[in-house]
Formats: sequence, C-alpha cells, structure tokens
Amino acid sequence: MAEKLIAQIRSVVELTPKEVNEISCLWKKKYLKKGDFFLADGQICKHVGFILKGLVRYYVNQDGNDRIYAFGKEDDFVCNNESFIPQTPSTKIIQALEDCEILQISYTDLQILYRTVRCGERFGRLTIEQVFIQTLRDLSSMYTESPAFRYEKFIKEYPDLQQRLPQYQIASYLGVKPQSLSRIRRRVLHAK
Repeated sequence: MAEKLIAQIRSVVELTPKEVNEISCLWKKKYLKKGDFFLADGQICKHVGFILKGLVRYYVNQDGNDRIYAFGKEDDFVCNNESFIPQTPSTKIIQALEDCEILQISYTDLQILYRTVRCGERFGRLTIEQVFIQTLRDLSSMYTESPAFRYEKFIKEYPDLQQRLPQYQIASYLGVKPQSLSRIRRRVLHAK
C-alpha cells in the first residue's frame, strides 16, 4: 500500500526500516469518488495526501466560473499549503476528477512524522520548496507565455492527461475558451 509513498520519500531523504514502519502507520487510506472534494471552499485543509490512483484538479471559483490552476495525478502529493500550514480556511478547491485512492496524513500526524523521522523536517521543507517553485513558475507562465506555448508545456508536463481530461478543463487550465483550445491544438499540431 505505502510502497509508492515510501519510494517518493526515499527519493528525497534516507529512511531506516523503523522509520518506514512509523511512516506507514501515520498515513491512512482514503477513497474519493469522482466529483468528491479533497478540500472544499472555506474548509481548513487538515491533510496532505499522496495519490496512489486517480486524478484531481485544483481550482478557484471566480464569479461562478471554475479556474483550474493545477492537476494532481498518481505519485503526486495533494494539499493546499496556503490553508494547511497556518490551518486557515481555504479559498482554493481540490476535487477528484476520477475515482481516487489516496494515502493521507493529518496535520497532527505530520508533526509527529517531523519529530520521529530523522530527516522528516528536511523532507517536508524540500517538498514545500518544490511546490513553491512550481507555483511561481505557473503564475509567471500565466502572465508571460502565450496560450499556445502553455499548451505545449501542458502536453510535455502531463502527456497522459489529454485522454483523461475533458477539453473544457484543459482550456480552463490554459486560461482560454474551449473553442480557442481547438484552434491552439491545430496550430501546435501543424507546427510539428
């Protein structure tokens, strides 16, 4: 069950067999059906998840329109650090786009992991640093890159998601209308 999670953590820090056992005991399995929320608007994010199976979207609802800003899939951590770290209500939403199998750890249990796993705090810091850098890149991309360039990046970053996502969600992620996405796709395909 936790082999993928342990492998992901080991890619960042070393773990002893005892630490592997401690980590395995702290993470609990959770199932989400397609459409269920990992985190709803206004809730406090109380867990960090690790996606074993499935796909989620991160979005905000702006004047009745969903604005997708990220996706999470197998082997990704899922969390809204902006809510999780200070334990404040979230303005972001995380929703299952497919049935999901997730390992999750509560805020309280993560503090235990930080104390009991020798490099636990280092793992947490390095993981949050990666999320922070990716967030800055994504924000910069929305303001400085064309939708066509962002679409090409999307294809490279998420090669399997084109078949798993409806076109309107890809368009939302790119910040364009679905009909504009069709034109962008044709242009990108003809350029290759």
